[in-house]
Amino acid sequence: MKDKVLTLLVEHNFPKLRALLSEMNPADLSVLLTEIPASTLTVVFRLLPKDLACETFVEMDADSQQHLITAFSDPELKEVLDKLFVDDTVDIIEEMPANVVRKILKNSSPEKRVIINEILNYPENSAGSLMTVEYVSLHKEMTVSEAFEKIRRDGVNKETIYTCYVTDGKRILLGIVTAKNLMLAKPEDLISDLMETNIISCKTSDNGEEVAHIIEKYGLIALPVVDNENRLVGIITFDDAMDVIKEETDDEFMKMAAIQPLDQNYFKTSVFSHSKKRIVWLMVLMLSATFTGLIITGFENALTALLVSFIPMLMDTGGNSGSQSSAIIIRGLATGEIKLSDFGRVVYKEFRIALIVGVILAVVNAARLWLLNVVVYHNPDGLVREMLVVGITLIATVVTAKVFGCCLPMLAKKLKLDPALIASPIVTTLVDTTTVLIYFAVAVNVFGF
Repeated sequence: MKDKVLTLLVEHNFPKLRALLSEMNPADLSVLLTEIPASTLTVVFRLLPKDLACETFVEMDADSQQHLITAFSDPELKEVLDKLFVDDTVDIIEEMPANVVRKILKNSSPEKRVIINEILNYPENSAGSLMTVEYVSLHKEMTVSEAFEKIRRDGVNKETIYTCYVTDGKRILLGIVTAKNLMLAKPEDLISDLMETNIISCKTSDNGEEVAHIIEKYGLIALPVVDNENRLVGIITFDDAMDVIKEETDDEFMKMAAIQPLDQNYFKTSVFSHSKKRIVWLMVLMLSATFTGLIITGFENALTALLVSFIPMLMDTGGNSGSQSSAIIIRGLATGEIKLSDFGRVVYKEFRIALIVGVILAVVNAARLWLLNVVVYHNPDGLVREMLVVGITLIATVVTAKVFGCCLPMLAKKLKLDPALIASPIVTTLVDTTTVLIYFAVAVNVFGF
């Protein structure tokens, strides 16, 4: 598609290019526009039908949006901004440098500018910073027929019309009514008889991630946002909640890999910035390996080629076991499936899982050792002791790793720290150290290697 677009541009076949682009979905079109040369971006964008252009503009990355805003004349920019929802405009402003923000605000209507400034004043990642004020409000004294008239009149400029909000003269939230209920009711029915008064809502100060999980949990199209006096000030739609959850997932993934979250995508982040975000935990892990080295040094008289050969396998198994448990627990904490009060249940469950997994791994490893020593190398001397040492260490290592993996994220949560930060770096270091300690303790003190 990219080559076809570029060919039509070179040929100046703009009618055919416009027809081709007009058939595309805004999300696909935004990807295509980021792939073409920046010098042609403005030309191609201006060929799009107005509604499609606005929908595509919202989907584009910040760099492409900035390029277009800079290239637009004031009337062109105003035309695009007038068709954007307020929350989308706020999202764009938050990504732009000061000179571009000034141009956006200059070409926004006075009413919209006031709302934008109000939303920007809310704390970052709060419900207030995520909401939009473009919703349909109804009065409880309205009939269904009157409600439909208002929806037809105002709904075209609203974020959603599938859920409408019932308020009084002071904007106090009284109830909600869905489009389905309105369509199935009689024209003369009153809104007060149809509205649902058991309302799920959030406050402007609530954490955005918690709000997103509420929308996910209850399967809502939109969630009303109220102030401390229960006045309706906006709504958060499910697509905004999905963006929050995606960003949260990306951050958690980075932290579990011992990397500070990236502010931009991979290719737009400089090599220096990548290095800076990775070096801290790599340095901590490298220095923490000193403890493992000290343990090995302490047992240097007992070291044999046989003992050393099993260390990588034991450490890898322990690290993988700990990572499995920590990943499960972190996800459970994030979704609310696991609570801090479940600490005892979680540890007991992971302990039993670890025993089963550890025994199975020990048995499989014993079979592997038997095949290597008896069938391949024909050297069964000391095989039983070898099987027992490695088998006992495997079981103890898996149990220890899984207990660490489930306890540390919950402890971090209790201390108001990020559980994902604990997952990979600290669990890995602790498991490596304890694995070596257990291994030599079993080998030297129990079996006299």
